[in-house]
Amino acid sequence: MRTSSFEWIADDGKPIFVHVFSPDEGAEVRGVVHVSHGMSEHGARYTRLAEALTARGLVVEAHDHRGHGRTAKSDDELGYFGPGDGFGRVVADLRGLLARARTAYPGLKQALLGHSMGSLIAQGALPAVGDKLGAVLLSGTNGPPSLMARAGVLVAKAERARLGERGKSVVIQGMSFDAWNRTFSPNRTPYDWLSRDAAEVDKYVADARCGFSATTTLWVQLLGAMGTLARPDALARLPKDLPICVVAGSEDPVHERTKNLRGLLDAYAKAGLSDVTYRVYPGARHELFNETNRDEVTREAAEWLVRKLAR
Repeated sequence: MRTSSFEWIADDGKPIFVHVFSPDEGAEVRGVVHVSHGMSEHGARYTRLAEALTARGLVVEAHDHRGHGRTAKSDDELGYFGPGDGFGRVVADLRGLLARARTAYPGLKQALLGHSMGSLIAQGALPAVGDKLGAVLLSGTNGPPSLMARAGVLVAKAERARLGERGKSVVIQGMSFDAWNRTFSPNRTPYDWLSRDAAEVDKYVADARCGFSATTTLWVQLLGAMGTLARPDALARLPKDLPICVVAGSEDPVHERTKNLRGLLDAYAKAGLSDVTYRVYPGARHELFNETNRDEVTREAAEWLVRKLAR
């Protein structure tokens, strides 16, 4: 596998850092996969997944969202999408990067892989780019907001008014990351909810670009957008035969141990989407590609992507 990187300049002038993983020199290239990472992490964490995908002839690009990874130029930027419609801004970044890749790799089919927050950003982009994609894989995702998520918007707005645009709220942290972790008490770390693999959790804890708190503004923007992603008018714009694969850990607290995914799958069915795959991995937590059964998850995801991009 060959690795490289570049900075893509968004239409508002913001440099977005992009990690690139390519098959070895001379290998056949079969398609392109773009990774949209989760909250409080970054694109380089998908290097091991990229190794499996590049071995099968797929180019992988993974950018660091605004407020994350090497796109965040200072600690003040961490966990902050931006003012106003920050969620719309990161969705526009994803659309722009997908368009850039279509020009950079002409003739190759393109897939989108989104994890957690990144899967919600991917959902937000689908109405505009679904007809240009060969496959979509959503990991650790969510459907229409639960009662807790709807209440979370009100809390996040109150905390933003109290702490400011870039404030970090222990109240919101307690309702999200901390609450998810408590379901696995007694806890070894604050991030046991990510994976059953202690070594993988320790890597996350040790990574200076992981584990930071998101700003009150990001939470307002993200939770506020969740109710719009699976609306009938949005899903009506997707090709009926767009291949979508939803993968989940049975013990992932983020989607309430798969409970919240039912609304998403029902919305896809009502929209007439005919190629939706749903796979639950027993015992797995939030980060499927860093789980104890990651080889199984990675193999099945890679085989599905290659199969769909070869159609």
